Amino acid sequence: MPRIPALLFLLCCWACHVGTTLAAVRLAPGATSHALAAEVFVLEDPGGRWSLADVQGRGAEFQPSGLAGDAAINFGYSASAWWLRFEVEASPAVSRNWMLEVAFPTLDRVDYFGPGGEHLSAGDQLLFAARPVPHRNFVFPLRLGEAGASTVWLRVASEGTLTVPLRLWQTEAFWQESHASYAVLSVYFGMLLALVLYNLLLWFSLRDHNYLTYVLFAGSMAVGQLSFNGLGTEFLWPAWPAWGNLAFTSGFAATGLFGAMFTRGFLETRRNAPRLDGAVIGLAALFALCMVAPLAAPYRLAAILTSLTGVTFSMVAVIAGLRCWRKGQPGARIFLLAWTLLLLGVAVAGLRNMNLLPTSFFSFYAMQIGSALEMLLLSFALADRINGLRREKDAAQGEAIAVKQQLVGALQRSEASLERRVAERTEELEAANARLRENERQLQALAHTDILTGLANRLLLEARLVQSMQHARRTHGQVAVLLVDLDHFKPINDGYGHAIGDEVLRGMADRLRATVREVDTVARLGGDEFAIVLTGLGSGADAERLAEKVVASLGEPMRVLGLPLEIGVSIGIALFSSGDLSPAELMRRAEQAMYAAKDAGRKCYRVFAG
Repeated sequence: MPRIPALLFLLCCWACHVGTTLAAVRLAPGATSHALAAEVFVLEDPGGRWSLADVQGRGAEFQPSGLAGDAAINFGYSASAWWLRFEVEASPAVSRNWMLEVAFPTLDRVDYFGPGGEHLSAGDQLLFAARPVPHRNFVFPLRLGEAGASTVWLRVASEGTLTVPLRLWQTEAFWQESHASYAVLSVYFGMLLALVLYNLLLWFSLRDHNYLTYVLFAGSMAVGQLSFNGLGTEFLWPAWPAWGNLAFTSGFAATGLFGAMFTRGFLETRRNAPRLDGAVIGLAALFALCMVAPLAAPYRLAAILTSLTGVTFSMVAVIAGLRCWRKGQPGARIFLLAWTLLLLGVAVAGLRNMNLLPTSFFSFYAMQIGSALEMLLLSFALADRINGLRREKDAAQGEAIAVKQQLVGALQRSEASLERRVAERTEELEAANARLRENERQLQALAHTDILTGLANRLLLEARLVQSMQHARRTHGQVAVLLVDLDHFKPINDGYGHAIGDEVLRGMADRLRATVREVDTVARLGGDEFAIVLTGLGSGADAERLAEKVVASLGEPMRVLGLPLEIGVSIGIALFSSGDLSPAELMRRAEQAMYAAKDAGRKCYRVFAG
């Protein structure tokens, strides 16, 4: 009989252990990324004073996250510190070098404890230069053990919302995804900048206060979004962590303040919705309080108050838009549509964060898409409102002319003066449009340029190659594609760091640019791979002579930040004169020739032989 209680005790311990045990993350060959929420254990540290040794001794107290798929771990507004633990196993064929991404840039502090005893820290209260990987999110290099499972510990704490989206990335896949996300965000903020500049010019021209409040509204939105996406910390205030910590709440509080002022002035709520006008004024005052609250009150209180005020104001703005639309207020319909699209984008983003919607391009960037459409539609609403006011003015003038025939002459002179002023304003608007088109042209140029080297990117290269091949067919000329790959670049990039690697790529780009003619196109395809499109060739020998120059030029030693470096190149040449050969096939031939040059010992070129 005494054995029965002991057996029951052991059975209960086994059941508790099974209930808190999750399988390790298993990385198979070919895997590029893995969401970690489902495999993570969590432990709350109410006082925020535990060390790694303390939580390692509390292993049985860790609980599974209970999440699945791409869901993000979310502790809400929590005053506690939270510890997260997971294990990773990889087959021998899988790379041991991975990246751990915490994709929520507003966290105050994230401490990473790696399987090799590493302790790295990042957060928006720390200098950006202290981050182990320079990125808008918090990224930590993870080196897996050669055998068995590797355990990773994270400690997260923040006075704002404590959301922890975790994902493991294969290094190359991580940078490819990062380039895509940076491009999308660049387009978004470029559009915001264009709208701000355009409406600022209109305000200087028309002196309508609605344009100024719109500019302040859009500018504040940009500050909040820059903080939320981590771009502000990376590019605008990397050395000001104190402001970086406040920019998120203060930026969106300012957005609410100027949004309320814009709503009140645009919809004229004092005349069209007097009962709601007081609510709009009160909410504007609350937003102003939220802007400065973090200076005197706890950050968490300011963040919660900003969120609640924002939700309330969104509903009030929609109701005010509906009432003014029913009263025929000019621009109210577009205003209502703009706010609806913004709220829809926020809702889609929230549903994706709760794993109720699948993660896609639209759901991931729903908030940015909604706010961009809102900004654009509000700009249209301003124009529609001006047109409506102008039509009302013309109608009033018509009635005055009909009623007071004796003032026809005076009114005609007044109308001529008005037309002259309208023509002047129209010219000013056309000039503003011309400046906007120039800005758009510059943005288009940026979309075809590699940011690191200033060379053409893959998109522009493909367009130039198609154009050159079409011209060669018409004129019976010859086109050559040279695919240039740097030899032994990866050891330099890995050994000396990405900063040295970037300088090497810039230096190689300068040498390539100096070697070719102005009519030729030099592009960076990505990584350490470049391409050259040669047009108007007399024969294939011209391409080979240029390849010899490139091999010689790029093979010369170089010094980067005081380091002597030698890098050679392998070049593949593919020729085209006529036929139905596609640009993709021509590039593939050049690639085959380049690999032949690699096999031949590098620092040479080879011509595709067919």
